[in-house]
Amino acid sequence: MADIKLDSGRIIGSNHRPYFAAEMNSSHNGNMETAKKMIDAAADCGCDAVKFQSWSAESLYSADYYKQNPIAKRMVEKFALNENMLEELADHCQRRNISFSSTPYSRSEVDFLVKVKADYIKVASMDLNNLPFLNYIGEKRIPIVLSTGMGTIEEIHQAVKVIEQTGNRKICILHCVSEYPVSIENANVNNIQMLRKEFPEYPIGYSDHTIGSEAAHAAIALGAVMLEKHFTLDNSKIGWDNQMACEPAAMKRIIEGCLGVYSSLGAFERILSSGELEQKEKMRRSIVANKELFKGHAITIADIDAKRPGEGIPPEAYEKIIGKRIKKEIGKDELIREDVLYD
Repeated sequence: MADIKLDSGRIIGSNHRPYFAAEMNSSHNGNMETAKKMIDAAADCGCDAVKFQSWSAESLYSADYYKQNPIAKRMVEKFALNENMLEELADHCQRRNISFSSTPYSRSEVDFLVKVKADYIKVASMDLNNLPFLNYIGEKRIPIVLSTGMGTIEEIHQAVKVIEQTGNRKICILHCVSEYPVSIENANVNNIQMLRKEFPEYPIGYSDHTIGSEAAHAAIALGAVMLEKHFTLDNSKIGWDNQMACEPAAMKRIIEGCLGVYSSLGAFERILSSGELEQKEKMRRSIVANKELFKGHAITIADIDAKRPGEGIPPEAYEKIIGKRIKKEIGKDELIREDVLYD
């Protein structure tokens, strides 16, 4: 699996610490003070990045939709963050040493994210089949995190191909189920392994819409190198997807758990730790006499047993001593050592 280097210099890949992104969505309710507090909380609980949404009323829905849903436009305008606000939040991220990113919904929003040097551009699942838009983003040569909710495997391949054709191969693909929240039974985290097989040249991550930590931990165990999870200061408040978002204390526990899982994974090769090597001599067995044996006796299979410690002849070497005569008496349960055997 290839790694991708984000504009901050951070590397996302299989041999690197998992990358954690706090999805801010609209849990800030359009309030800058709340948004900054969310950035601070995300930085404090160990997130590598915060990801905002760059939509406006004009870029999110069509005029026809607003004609039929006039209240929706007022809601979108209330929760939206304009370019000046997003730029101020990007500056705040820099001060807190946490990466800034966002999801654009228009070409001008893409241009803005390039201008403010977002660490990466997040492509929303709804734009997986928006091929002209993917082409436009790809041409910017900025790292792309591609969410795959609602997409068939054919659509995912098509989206990746469009980006690749721009010469941009800085792509991280996220498994995602676009339900808010998604039940643990429908998380389908095994898709991470499937995507790793389908796209071996790209890192695979997980956009987690479940409530709780189980799916996140399973994702890391299955090889996810990036975890994105909805974030809020208070999920008891009413708001778009706010009830399924993760509060800071819970996010910190999830990150700590994921890092523990990652640390436990180790390597694909079989390696004995120094601790195991020490235990080996104590816990492995050696060949012993299971009865008193007299000088000159020829050892048979019926004469031997194997007991701790493993400092004598190992039991797998038993055939080498069968038939050999002993030079002196050996008591019951005593180790049979090579120096008491005739050649």
